[in-house]
Amino acid sequence: MITPKPATDQILRILIILLFVLPISSNCYGQENLSKTPNFIIIFADDLGYGDLGTYGHPTIKTPHLDQMAAEGQKWTNFYVGASVCTPSRAALLTGRLPVRSGMASDVKRVLFPNSKYGLPSSEITLAEQLKKVGYSTACIGKWHLGHKEEYLPTNNGFDYYFGIPYSNDMDFVGDYKAYKEKKGNLPTENFNVPLMRNTEIIERPANQNTITKRYAEETIAYIKKNKDNPFFIYLAHNLPHIPLFASEDFLGKSKRGIYGDVVEEIDHGIGQIIAALKEEGLDKNTIVVFTSDNGPWLSYGINGGSAGLLKAGKGMTWEGGMREPCIFWSPTNIKPAVISELGTTMDLFPTFSALANVPMPKDRIMDGFDLSGTLFKNAPSPRKGVFYYRGTQLYAARLGDYKAHYITEGSYGQFGEKIVHPVPILYNLSVDPSENFDLGASQPEIISEINAMVKEHQSKLVKGKDQLMDIE
Repeated sequence: MITPKPATDQILRILIILLFVLPISSNCYGQENLSKTPNFIIIFADDLGYGDLGTYGHPTIKTPHLDQMAAEGQKWTNFYVGASVCTPSRAALLTGRLPVRSGMASDVKRVLFPNSKYGLPSSEITLAEQLKKVGYSTACIGKWHLGHKEEYLPTNNGFDYYFGIPYSNDMDFVGDYKAYKEKKGNLPTENFNVPLMRNTEIIERPANQNTITKRYAEETIAYIKKNKDNPFFIYLAHNLPHIPLFASEDFLGKSKRGIYGDVVEEIDHGIGQIIAALKEEGLDKNTIVVFTSDNGPWLSYGINGGSAGLLKAGKGMTWEGGMREPCIFWSPTNIKPAVISELGTTMDLFPTFSALANVPMPKDRIMDGFDLSGTLFKNAPSPRKGVFYYRGTQLYAARLGDYKAHYITEGSYGQFGEKIVHPVPILYNLSVDPSENFDLGASQPEIISEINAMVKEHQSKLVKGKDQLMDIE
């Protein structure tokens, strides 16, 4: 005869389940927690360096909201952009392709200007166009820099709504250029006759850049609230901390890092407001937020520029400081918190978001991105094994695993020397020497051979697009 267990034993078993099993299940992460159409927000800074955030080691710039996102989400330490200057980097992010393929890279004009004739070709598929295939609402807020004419603006490239400036905030300069250089770009906002646009109309000229960071955050929050019942994609591309630097009265003079720190801290504050809005609307657990920057710091502007931390060089160059950027992925209960040292690039956002939104990838072109969802949700190894470092249309360096080979090195903006073609590539192990100080090329020719083989395979399939940046009016 079996003696029934006392009721107290049954209660104890239930308590054990509640205390131990349920907390474990509530801490499970994975994309299965997302809907079939999660929201996406990409926040893209301009000229922010690898070392300019608190979570990436800056001692005096306070970025509590980004630091919290990194703690709750994933902080990537080997994340790259498609180029070390504005226009090609933005083209790479939005198309998932190296800009040399689309013609958005040039050896003559490295970026688009207010007198440029062309912009992003209509044959390219932007991430906004990709997501609209499955019903997403799309907004571009901030700096565009892929063509200022109406046919090239965001509203003709898959975005339902646009609020921002069409190119860099230092263009349309109408002041004393000598004073501009002497003051390292810090002149009144009226010296820069940059237009602020809503959709295809200019609504303010010159744009009041003192308040523009604040207004970008407000526009983003308004779009979130307006579209909370539909899947949305927001591309928030700040035009700061690109020189010239501007901050609102609430932040001006508040950072120990000076005006540059003021700008970064105001961007961080706006991000905190956006995260708060997502939580208030109950959207945080169905939204993926990504923060990164378009290229490294503009070092020629001294203390008014940023810092690449322990990385070498900055904007305009193919050393690590020019193309490796801070990157944070955030989505509560979905993205598994971790520090990720695997390889990733902005071009990987296109296939990753496409997979999460169940949109088939284009079959009629070569794509350069990889789906990172396995790393984001399961901490699986990244499918990306290599990185190509282009300057204009020329391949200057390539990374395979831990190792990077430089075929050509060249400074920019009067720094880091003249152009040198290396008959024997200089080689660095970036895992142990991220500052690229110790050349291993002579001692490890077999590694160079492996990288050369990857480059040969890549170039055998490369068709360069017609230069869209060279022609001016």
